Amino acid sequence: MMSGAGVPAAWPERIRALARGELTPVVPRRAATVLLLRDTGEAGGPAVHMLRRRASMAFAAGAYAFPGGGVDPRDERPVRWAGPPLDHWAGLLGVAPAAAQAVVCAAVRETFEESGVLLAGPDGGTVVADTTGEDWEADRAALVGHDLAFADFLDRRGLVLRTDLLRAAARWITPEFEERRYDTWFFLAALPAGQRTRDVSGEADRTAWLRPAEAVAGYDRGDLMMLPPTITMLRDLLPYGSAAAALAGASGRDLAPVVATATVDAAGKVVLTWPGHDEFTRVDPEAAVAAEAAAGPEGAADVEAAAEPAAGPEAAVDAQAAVGPDAPVGVRAAVGVARKDPAEPGEAR
Repeated sequence: MMSGAGVPAAWPERIRALARGELTPVVPRRAATVLLLRDTGEAGGPAVHMLRRRASMAFAAGAYAFPGGGVDPRDERPVRWAGPPLDHWAGLLGVAPAAAQAVVCAAVRETFEESGVLLAGPDGGTVVADTTGEDWEADRAALVGHDLAFADFLDRRGLVLRTDLLRAAARWITPEFEERRYDTWFFLAALPAGQRTRDVSGEADRTAWLRPAEAVAGYDRGDLMMLPPTITMLRDLLPYGSAAAALAGASGRDLAPVVATATVDAAGKVVLTWPGHDEFTRVDPEAAVAAEAAAGPEGAADVEAAAEPAAGPEAAVDAQAAVGPDAPVGVRAAVGVARKDPAEPGEAR
């Protein structure tokens, strides 16, 4: 189920303008996010690493997400590569080889930037065992600050990118009427032996290892705030009893992009739908659309201001639910309402 918060006041007119051919869709920016998995030795399947965005964040405050963010143009620079060749990744992701490399590099780079976990090693059969030293932290901070290119980081340390440790699992794209759009690929990866996640993201106030069933139950109760792609990926993990099984299950996944569509029906209601994900269908009350139309351009700000208190914090998340690594915590993958989270599910270890 989705929350009943209303559709943001700016959307109906943007949707109408798009339908009239008066709005040119923004080209989505490529992004990647990674679901890090680890086995716990207990029933309930593998745990997944999640971050909670700070309450002070303008975008999706309080929402749980996975490590991830946008592609850096420098991610296309040549790197030492282990695993499937670029042509394979290009075909799998549905993009040109250079773009495929950038997406895969972004997935590994952002995971290191936001969790301290690095899917790379001295050769194609090994992985760095420990990334917690001060020198590693200095490099991680330089990557976050864009003072160091990922290719230069790998080259300087003599590391090979372990693309064979990644499994592509899904792709979500922000709808055409949004002002900021992102094309985000989701990957699965097992936590490398010897490495551990760290709470190093400056835009998260908590990190936690949660079993998918635990996280899904929290979402269903209304305790954990998540955007549609996040909860969808967690539900996809429910059948698997181990990290290895989850990675194996990703083989052959349909990577056709999920893109929300929006229409204004005959009654004047805005209807948001996600193909194949009916639970996220949203129908905005006719009054919200009528109020904006009646207000006209001069009164639009007043209508929006009046609507905000009633909509509450959930609508604030909904209003900015473009996929997006502007703040690089996890995926901001589609339009949707996230759920409120007063709970503290535990710290990462």
